[in-house]
Amino acid sequence: MQALPALLDDALQRISAGPLCVGFSGGLDSTVLLHALAASPAARARGLRAWHVHHGLHAEADRWAAGCEATCAALGVPLTVTRVEVARDTGHGPEAAARQARHASFREGLGENEILVFAHHRDDQAETFLLRAMRASGPDGLGAMREWRGFGRGHLWRPLLGIARASLEAYANELGLRWIEDPSNADVSFDRNFLRREVLPLLGERWPHAAASLARSAELCAEAAVLLDADDSAALVGVVTDDPASLSRTRLAGLSPPQRARVLRHWIATLGLSPLPANGIARVESELLAARPDATACFEWHGAMIHAWRDVLHAGRVLAPLPDGWQVEWDGVEPLVLPDSATLALRPFVGAASAANREAGGFGRSLLVRARRGGERITLASRAHSHSLKQVLQERAIPPWQRTCLPLLSTMEGELLAAGDRILSASFEQWLHERGACLQWHLAPSRPRAD
Repeated sequence: MQALPALLDDALQRISAGPLCVGFSGGLDSTVLLHALAASPAARARGLRAWHVHHGLHAEADRWAAGCEATCAALGVPLTVTRVEVARDTGHGPEAAARQARHASFREGLGENEILVFAHHRDDQAETFLLRAMRASGPDGLGAMREWRGFGRGHLWRPLLGIARASLEAYANELGLRWIEDPSNADVSFDRNFLRREVLPLLGERWPHAAASLARSAELCAEAAVLLDADDSAALVGVVTDDPASLSRTRLAGLSPPQRARVLRHWIATLGLSPLPANGIARVESELLAARPDATACFEWHGAMIHAWRDVLHAGRVLAPLPDGWQVEWDGVEPLVLPDSATLALRPFVGAASAANREAGGFGRSLLVRARRGGERITLASRAHSHSLKQVLQERAIPPWQRTCLPLLSTMEGELLAAGDRILSASFEQWLHERGACLQWHLAPSRPRAD
């Protein structure tokens, strides 16, 4: 494996231009990858740095970060160290939670067109294939890890997927490299460690090329998934509404069950939501597709939700209602962050902001933003009398799951001016028009899902 830098030089010619950033844990695999790229003139010429994520989960975490700094200093490679908080209550286990925190940090900090390089190898691919097979994954999941894909503002590259871990270890030993040994890697209570230490060696005794065969099966599944994905995209176009987060139940029901299942999974992936659980398709079929048009059936999983209402299925993150009794004064000068992380802002229409509005800024006085209490009434344009907000919400087809988190804007004296940016009173609508302004209510975006 002394030729590894040369192999990476060849691989670099097949990917797009951009600086390289090695995800550097300090373990064997990433140490070999960083060393080989540091020895590659082509990699140096692009711009090369390393990035260590400090999870703070182990007593030796500070020492590991210091070891990464020493390694990078010896190689003359700049290092970024980022500390992250790992959520303890995700329901996915510590490994997955740490990976999600790590990927979120990488995604946020990756530069424009920068290439994040991971050291996953052939044995990792085989383990991932088996893990996903145990979760009853289809071709998409069994395709496991891709060598190249978009990531954040750049790309993610895994150049070692065709190389066995034993070859990386031989390279490290030949050159006398030093790396960090995480003691948790020996804990077979973790599924991946169990596969690595117990299952794959046993398979290898019977079938010496087991890891290579499993990795090849993952490649074949990935190829099949690409073809199926193209079909899913075309089918999704036929059932999606003007809102990408909503599907027509009628048109969706016209698809065959297998295609319907694939379209649903593809739709959820395009929205950046957590993948549907194993029973997700069955739940959607039995509880949502079959729901009455006037029902408000809902299926939730891992912070995501699908609602059935009228002729649509609507997917998004779980929305928390505004707390009972919540209210705050707001002058409109700066956007207001609501308790559910949504924002309410007073903005100029593009290219239409008047000089008076720019100079005055905001409303020119304090208004009240609050949660719904019930019994509110609003006077709409072209209507002589006020109407109950509840009635107007129904007339305007505001989805039930949005009504509980809809912020109300009123004067300090209690006159209702707006319900989010969906419903405006006659007087407030005129006020906005005269100033070339608009009210914008933005729900907090869904988080991109991690691999």
